[in-house]
Amino acid sequence: MSDSMRSASRPQDSGSAASKAPGPGSRDVVPPKSAQPGSAATGRAPLDLPSSDPQQPGATHPGPARGDATHPRAAPPDVARVELVPFTAAHLPGAQRLSQAAGWPHREADWALTLSVSRGVAAMQDGQVVGTGLCAHLGPVAALNMIIVETGLRGAGLGRRLMAALLKLAEGRSCRLVATEMGLPLYRRFGFVETGRILKCSGTARAATPERPVVAAGSAKVAALAAADRAATGLSRADLLAGIAARGTLLETEGGIALLRRFGTGYVVGPLLARSDAAARALLSEAARRRAGADLRIDMPLPQAEALVAHATTLGLHPADGTGIAMARAPLPADEPSALSSPGLRAYALVSQALG
Repeated sequence: MSDSMRSASRPQDSGSAASKAPGPGSRDVVPPKSAQPGSAATGRAPLDLPSSDPQQPGATHPGPARGDATHPRAAPPDVARVELVPFTAAHLPGAQRLSQAAGWPHREADWALTLSVSRGVAAMQDGQVVGTGLCAHLGPVAALNMIIVETGLRGAGLGRRLMAALLKLAEGRSCRLVATEMGLPLYRRFGFVETGRILKCSGTARAATPERPVVAAGSAKVAALAAADRAATGLSRADLLAGIAARGTLLETEGGIALLRRFGTGYVVGPLLARSDAAARALLSEAARRRAGADLRIDMPLPQAEALVAHATTLGLHPADGTGIAMARAPLPADEPSALSSPGLRAYALVSQALG
């Protein structure tokens, strides 16, 4: 999953890169065109997937209609030599270069954090990483993320091959991802439906005094954070949150808790869990105060974002032009509450678009 933090005028970037278009690390790599789903390995064994796939139905290429001898239709990219292999730490440098070329802000360390709770596939051609996809098991849910296809290989089905492999790795779990408008056709073909919207606000943080006291909590609070996070999101990610807390700062106020950590060229706030808008505002203010002058980012689900966007703007964090599209595949587990129905803390900010 690389870039500089996006400005308010840049498009939104999501954890699912197949849906992004070239441009700001905030997003939008053009969604890869599809190919017939294959199968993915779940361990270290080679992935048993076809080396090439037919072009996805309805896809078009530059040039006049078929049959024009003067201007023949451009041939699709050649992906016959692309092999899907299990993603390992050895693929991190190549994956970071790929995401950087796509305009994402992720450092290699950001990739490593996501990989620490994920399995995935790397698409290899002539020894180079030309495509990626990760799948994080978060209890009953699998978060599909970091789906990227090299620009020159889009349009030949590699995106569909990656998706098919990731769904194998999900092992029957309900799947989630965050997409852009351009990625919708691919994900819908795999049975994903829209479940919500994600708003990214980012910019140079300005110091502000929180409206209520906020303190830096110790590691003893991580277990409470994980329990509140599970209640608000339905995701089991205690190990992930403990790892983030060890690298970042755990902020606490009456009725709220949040994590602040390094990301890309600056910092990110998330998750941010609170019982009230006032508690959420206080936590965001404290994060901005601690990182005044640095790039700061927050990814907020709607409608919670509506309660924070005006306040975020006063702190120098401006909304992106577009929103990420939260999507899910297969029925959500019966015990998975929504952020709106949870009687405890609500999720005002994601850990990341990649990991929910």
